[in-house]
Amino acid sequence: MKATVAQMLARHEGKTLEFKALLASPEPVLKTIVAFANTAGGSLLFGVEDKTRRVVGVADPLALEAKIANLVADAVRPRLVPDIEIHPWRRTHLVAVHVFPSPNAPHYLKALGPEQGAFVRLGSSNRRADRAALDELRRMAANRCYDEEPLADLNSEAIDFRAASELFAPIRKIAARDLSVLGLVTRHAGRTVPTVGGILLFGTVREERFPDAYLQAGRFAGTDRTRILDTVEIRGHLPVLVDGAIGFLRKHEAVALEIGAPRHREKWPIPLVALREAIVNAIVHADYAQRGAPIRLAVLDDRVEIENPGLLPFGLTVEDILAGISKLRNRVVGRVFKELGLIEQWGSGIGRMRSACREAGLPDPRFEEIGRHFRVTLCKTPEPKREVDPVEAAILNLLADGRGHTTAEVARTVGRTPRATRSRLAGLVARGLVHEVGRGKRDPKRQYYLAKKER
Repeated sequence: MKATVAQMLARHEGKTLEFKALLASPEPVLKTIVAFANTAGGSLLFGVEDKTRRVVGVADPLALEAKIANLVADAVRPRLVPDIEIHPWRRTHLVAVHVFPSPNAPHYLKALGPEQGAFVRLGSSNRRADRAALDELRRMAANRCYDEEPLADLNSEAIDFRAASELFAPIRKIAARDLSVLGLVTRHAGRTVPTVGGILLFGTVREERFPDAYLQAGRFAGTDRTRILDTVEIRGHLPVLVDGAIGFLRKHEAVALEIGAPRHREKWPIPLVALREAIVNAIVHADYAQRGAPIRLAVLDDRVEIENPGLLPFGLTVEDILAGISKLRNRVVGRVFKELGLIEQWGSGIGRMRSACREAGLPDPRFEEIGRHFRVTLCKTPEPKREVDPVEAAILNLLADGRGHTTAEVARTVGRTPRATRSRLAGLVARGLVHEVGRGKRDPKRQYYLAKKER
């Protein structure tokens, strides 16, 4: 669903949003459009300064609309058709360019070519797609996963059938033919060969072929990573990494024992279900095509961070996964983890993490794309509550409708003078609870919105 202009103005620039005061140079705009199409979609809003979010408007919106459409048609390959809209705003206009995730990726700038002209969105910046990103975009367009690819130079004996049987033993007995059903092996050029997922999960040559497919765990002193107290590399078949990580956490976390009927129960600083879900997600969704970065588990005094190589799969945003939308990067690994009971239900892990933390009185987990990695942060201490008085509560309740209100409208609702209301609104803006949209501090028609919590 496309965001309204008011909703866009109430946000900061990020993975799916960019502001432009004007079309000064075509190339940066085209790079953004290509990056949006290749990554998770997004909107470019013209007539807004990118640093201040001050609305300056577009003098000739029809000319700008035509220019953008012609630029994209001439410069972007494969063909891309963004949705361009003109929106009246006060006495001027804004132009919104909406780009949707494309099934024809990778898109690229014709002048730079398919290898140098493809871009992806990392945070609020555009980066040239490297070889790994291009390969992933092409696999996505072909509906393939990296872990389904055959390793043609190996034979099926590279799968440790005994290890697989032992791990499946509590669930069911597996036969040699199940290796194909699970996607651990596949037919290629008339031979049965292991897949990438098969080697990652149960390969006898896993460490040789995928030296970074392990979990690095560390316990740090205090609340930063300057001094490490303990570190370990947890290696083995991917399903084994889960218990190894939980064992490391048990060693370093203050796990209490709650005494009560009908049975005693462990109480962790962070709910164990949230920790386990985060670890499983990191293993299942890691980008094993990346080199030089294992999965990482960092234990600090105030939080636990779980990080895996790879951004969210192309087409997804943090907002999507919070809404329960999921997309498997590794179908073979995911299928086996589901069979082993390590995944309960597709797309439900994020919800379980959040529910468990809320029930424990802790802040929601924080989900971030950092560089080419994805990180989940689980906090151990309750988030301090921001107290609001009755007048502030009434203001926030009014702004909850999402429509945006002027100072005069807020003043009428809360029964205060405009001057007193401006003071209250300024305080809420300073505390990050409210966001103002307008031409500047002295704009008498500026509107106020509830600030979205940044992730």
